[in-house]
Amino acid sequence: MTGGTVLSTVAPSADTSAGVVDVLLWVVLPYVTVAVFVLGHIWRYRYDKFGWTTRSSQLYESRLLRIGSPLFHFGILLVLMGHVGGLVIPDRWTEAIGISEHAYHVTAVSLGTVAGFCTLAGLAILIYRRRTVGPVFSATTRNDKLMYAVLTLVIVLGLSATVAANLVGGGYNYRETVSPWFRSVFYLQPDPHLMADVPILFKLHALSALLLFCIWPFTRLVHMLTAPVGYLTRPYIVYRSRDELLSTRAPRRGWEHRPG
Repeated sequence: MTGGTVLSTVAPSADTSAGVVDVLLWVVLPYVTVAVFVLGHIWRYRYDKFGWTTRSSQLYESRLLRIGSPLFHFGILLVLMGHVGGLVIPDRWTEAIGISEHAYHVTAVSLGTVAGFCTLAGLAILIYRRRTVGPVFSATTRNDKLMYAVLTLVIVLGLSATVAANLVGGGYNYRETVSPWFRSVFYLQPDPHLMADVPILFKLHALSALLLFCIWPFTRLVHMLTAPVGYLTRPYIVYRSRDELLSTRAPRRGWEHRPG
């Protein structure tokens, strides 16, 4: 009786604890991330407009940059497009236009894996360049180092989840769990139960992505959310010759021929 009483007292406590953790991870944390992401960008734009830049280091070194930058940027663009398609678009929509789940899965896994490895290779080259080229390393801030570390973690976990679940394991359809949870957050009806049985690598990938979005406004990643729209409306830059009053030559009387 005593043992039974102890078990009946402890078991609900353990279940409650697990429920609290799920709520913190999959309900509270996403909204904290959204708040930090939005408010952080507003703060950064208001108080650090001149720092809203990539702080280009092309003048210091260009050979490695010409290789690593296209690999990374084109790779990450494909990865982002794949994530938008997989997380935002419900599977019933793709089936409605004639794309079967199997066809979508094969295409997404194959292209996503190639794009992921290209992104990781490009990022590795950029990190190697930043570490080995003296002037570039001197211009690297602590925020840059943190950003590179978290970004690498996100990409490695995403690739590991894809390879482990789909290429090594028997496959995993995240569009039935992770995708509905992601959309439920923006519907303001978050459902943490959808993430309960998700493989650990997918969970870690999602949590690392939330961390990346938390630090995003305070790193050079802010440049991804801007476009040079101002160039379309800004006035022309007018160039004039030096004022004669500033010239060291004494002005001549009469007419003076000026070419053009």
